[in-house]
Amino acid sequence: MKIFDLAPGDPRLASELLPVLQELRPHLTEETFEGVYAEGHGQGLRFSAAYGDDGVCVGAAGWRIVVNTSALRMLYVDDLVTAEGARSGGVGQALLAHLEEHARAAGCHRLTLDSGTHRVHAHRFYLRERMVISSFHFEKQLG
Repeated sequence: MKIFDLAPGDPRLASELLPVLQELRPHLTEETFEGVYAEGHGQGLRFSAAYGDDGVCVGAAGWRIVVNTSALRMLYVDDLVTAEGARSGGVGQALLAHLEEHARAAGCHRLTLDSGTHRVHAHRFYLRERMVISSFHFEKQLG
């Protein structure tokens, strides 16, 4: 497996990473994804893609380095998804390891993510990866 960080404008974003990302974020279209990355890149948003030995994208991660008062410096994972046909094959583990390398290199104290309450299988994976449930995430819909 090979993992690549994809910069804005990389044609693999739309043709290879987006179809995998849409398994987690089905509301994304190519247009909305390009807009999110264009705006989000200035806020630190980055994407990494995992490729199997056959050259097919099998995993995607959206992430950023965040500095705040609670964590000081952390790598926050916006998106982490393995293509359905490649699950339980080590893709998620490899992507998390890749992100942890980025976090350590950037001097982060934590690697964090939020996961929807309905994603029970993902929660089992995160707990196996020695992540802990450290807080509740609250939200309020506006408009």
